[in-house]
Amino acid sequence: MTLRADFHLHSCLSPCGDLSMSPSAIATLLAERGVQLAALTDHNSALNCPAFGVACARVGIIPLYGIEAQTREECHTLCLFAECDAALDLGQTLYELMPPVMNVPEKMGDQVFVDENDDILGEVEKYLIASADMGIEDLARYVGERNGIVIPAHVDRPAFSLTSQLGFIPDGPWDALEVVRMPGKGGVDTRGYPLITSSDAHYPEHVARRAFDLDLADDSPRKTDGSADVAAIRRALARRPRE
Repeated sequence: MTLRADFHLHSCLSPCGDLSMSPSAIATLLAERGVQLAALTDHNSALNCPAFGVACARVGIIPLYGIEAQTREECHTLCLFAECDAALDLGQTLYELMPPVMNVPEKMGDQVFVDENDDILGEVEKYLIASADMGIEDLARYVGERNGIVIPAHVDRPAFSLTSQLGFIPDGPWDALEVVRMPGKGGVDTRGYPLITSSDAHYPEHVARRAFDLDLADDSPRKTDGSADVAAIRRALARRPRE
C-alpha cells in the first residue's frame, strides 16, 4: 500500500500562516489533492490539532498531530504523534520554555486557534516563532520517549535548519530528513538518512505542493482503534530514498 503524505502544514495558528488556513480548510484541500496521510505542524503549538483530527475524519484522511518546534539552536524540527494529547503536551512544554515575547498581531500576524466549525476559541499570547529553551537532542529524546516521529525540517535551507545552524547533519534518532528539493538536496550531505519532501504550506495554494509517497508494503497505516500506526509509518519512512 502506498499513501500520498504531507507532514508539514501550518494553520491560522502560525503567525506566518494565512487566516484562511483553518484546520477544516486544510483537510478539505488535502483530500481534493489526493493526500491520505497528513500532519498539522504549527510553530511551537498544537492547539489547532484537535480540530484538525475532526476535520480529517470528515474527509477520510489519517491525521498525525504535530508541531514544528524551534529549539535553542534555532533548528526547526517536525515532531509528529498519533495521539493529539501528546502533541498538546509538547506544545505546553515548549510554551513554558519560550521567552516572554508577546505577539503583536498587527505587526507579527494572528495566532488563533479554532474549533472544528472554524469558530475562534482563543489567541496565543506569546510570539510562537521563537526558540524554546530546549536543545535539539533533548527535543528528540522527549519525542522518542512518547513514541513520536522526529524529522528535522528543510535541512537544505539557509535558515532555521540543522545545516544553517550547526553546519552539518549530526547523528540523531531522525526518522527522516525533510528536504525542499529531491534529488538535489541543495548540496547538503544528508548522511544516508531517509528523505521526504512536504509542502510547508502557509497559504491554501501551497497545500500538498510537495507531498510525497509513503510505501507501507503490507502494513496498515491505522491501528485497530483507528489512529495512525506510528510503527508502520516509521518502517515506511525507512524505505524512502536516501539520496
